[in-house]
Amino acid sequence: MDDDTRWLTPDELRAWTRLEAVVELLPGALDGPLRHAAELSHYEYLVLAKLSEAPERTLRMSELAARTNATLPRLSHVSARLEARGYLERRTCADDRRATLASLTDAGWRKVLATAPEHVRSVRDLVIDALTPEQVAQLDAIATAVLCRLDPEDHLRMLGPAPTTAV
Repeated sequence: MDDDTRWLTPDELRAWTRLEAVVELLPGALDGPLRHAAELSHYEYLVLAKLSEAPERTLRMSELAARTNATLPRLSHVSARLEARGYLERRTCADDRRATLASLTDAGWRKVLATAPEHVRSVRDLVIDALTPEQVAQLDAIATAVLCRLDPEDHLRMLGPAPTTAV
């Protein structure tokens, strides 16, 4: 074995494996209620929500991919589904013909507004209401510390001030 390896202590290993379990279980737990209530996957909702938060509800596809931690092919596939449902539209950028813009349509905006309460209920039920206010603050500090390592350039735009609304 490598003598330089800093093996996890039993406490560290327990914390890590529990975090790993949360990371694996949470996406499916968030996906189910959204699929049932809004016929959207959690990722589809995330795409619409990120567009709803953008100036003029529009982002370059490359920026939207960065903010949703997706490859451009995955985002293009999901965008095509959302576009077919009338929730977003894609067009060539007037300033840079090589770039594609994604915009939330009025129907997409209405879908975000209608879906946000279900998403917030799920987030509260699965995470927030399981914690004390002190634990919520600790979770924020822990998530920020880990995000600083995982996304030091802040592609997801999560290291700035807290959002004022949750959609």
